[in-house]
Amino acid sequence: MSLPDWIGATLGRDLYLRTTYGLVSTRGVVPLSWSLDHVGPLCRTVADAALLLQPIAGYDPLDTNSLTATVPDYTNALRQKISTLRLGIPRAVFYETLDPEIEHAVNEALNVLRGLTAAIRNVELPAYQTLPVVGAEAYAFHAPYFTKTPELYQPATRRRLEAGAKVSAVAYIEGRRELERLRREVMTVFSAVDLLVTPTVPILPATIQDAVADPSTPPAGGVALSLRNTQPFDIYGLPSISIPCGFSRSGLPLGLEISGPRLGEPLVLALAHAYEQATEWHRRNPPI
Repeated sequence: MSLPDWIGATLGRDLYLRTTYGLVSTRGVVPLSWSLDHVGPLCRTVADAALLLQPIAGYDPLDTNSLTATVPDYTNALRQKISTLRLGIPRAVFYETLDPEIEHAVNEALNVLRGLTAAIRNVELPAYQTLPVVGAEAYAFHAPYFTKTPELYQPATRRRLEAGAKVSAVAYIEGRRELERLRREVMTVFSAVDLLVTPTVPILPATIQDAVADPSTPPAGGVALSLRNTQPFDIYGLPSISIPCGFSRSGLPLGLEISGPRLGEPLVLALAHAYEQATEWHRRNPPI
């Protein structure tokens, strides 16, 4: 395949760490949703992610969503013991309708993790839906520009902003209350397990040509399949890391997502690092 053919092909060896909501300041970042946006490092290795997270984590008095939590030594966390960790597998939603190649790669990854940790068990996460908070906050940011020059926005973006403009105050407030409820409720899952493991996405990446040609947008209250497994952790506000766990037959990168409790970055990094060292996927390149 040629370089521009596949979205994500150049990231075949890369990983992304979504940090706990508020751990890394979003000041200066163009927002999608102030209530859900997370910032984290995109790197080649877990060790690099730990190194980069160290200086960017911590309280920012100029960011109203910034946490005041103590920042640990993330590099030292890579060396902590993982053999006692209990892993949770949320089968509902996250493991449904998986592409067969993704399902095979994730099952192989789970077999590796079984040999590294104490136990793997099925768990259930709180049911969620896409909240009106996202659309309302996106519109609030763009309103000064969108109301003057809507024609400068691409059609798909314009449709989403128009929908956000129609969110009522009642719907927004109820959405914010539901967001806080979900972030509290999800923490009960971690009384039985230490970390969660899911496929990063349930489907193979689309070609750039196909993605551009598809003008569709997710239905109200729904989410695109490409975001189905990652968006919940934005809602829950939890840390997650996506690491390489294989390639499809056509050379597309496949990802495994490891998520932890609030401020659980040390454990997330430790398990991701152990898996990385036990496999070769981070050292391989997709065929270009």
